[in-house]
This record gives sequence, structure tokens and C-alpha cells, in this order.
Amino acid sequence: MQGADSPREVVIHQSANRPNLILGGDRELVLVMIIIAFALAFSLASWWGVLLSASLWIASVAVLQKMGKADPLMRQVYMRHIRYRPFYSAKSQIWAPSAGTPARWR
Repeated sequence: MQGADSPREVVIHQSANRPNLILGGDRELVLVMIIIAFALAFSLASWWGVLLSASLWIASVAVLQKMGKADPLMRQVYMRHIRYRPFYSAKSQIWAPSAGTPARWR
């Protein structure tokens, strides 16, 4: 039994804290590359088109696996960086004037 002065501990299941990966790469990027590879294969409609799309998909999955191993949340961090870029402009010193809050920023 826990005492009154000890903090309460909550167990968080490992699957609730794991990044969402498919084939070792980011889920959304892998699925988009599958769609692009199939579209390329069916649009070219030849054997060399199928080989080209298969090699494109294999190469992209290899790159996405390396990216997923380096940082599984790299895509989300990059998208947040792009979204926040106008708000957090670089300043040369402490007394530099602020850029102000963008009108569309929430």
C-alpha cells in the first residue's frame, strides 16, 4: 500500500508509447511510396515500368528505414519546423525587436 507522501505511479503500456512504423519506416511515407510505385507501374504499363517502380519502392523503403532508425518522429518534427518557421525567426541579440505573431498563427 502506498503511503500518503509517495507519488502515485501509473503504468503506461509500451504499445501506447511506440512510434507508428511499417517496414521500419514512417507509416504515412511508406504508404505514399507504395501508391506512387503502383501508379508508376500502371501508368507505364510495361515490364521495364514495373521494374522501375519496384526499384523505386525498394530504394525508398531502404531510405525510410534508415530515417526511422535514426529518428522515428523525424517527419513530425520537420513538419512542425516548417509550420513554426515564420513565428520563431532568428535574432542576433537579446534586444533585437520581435518579428511579431503571424495573423494565421493559433
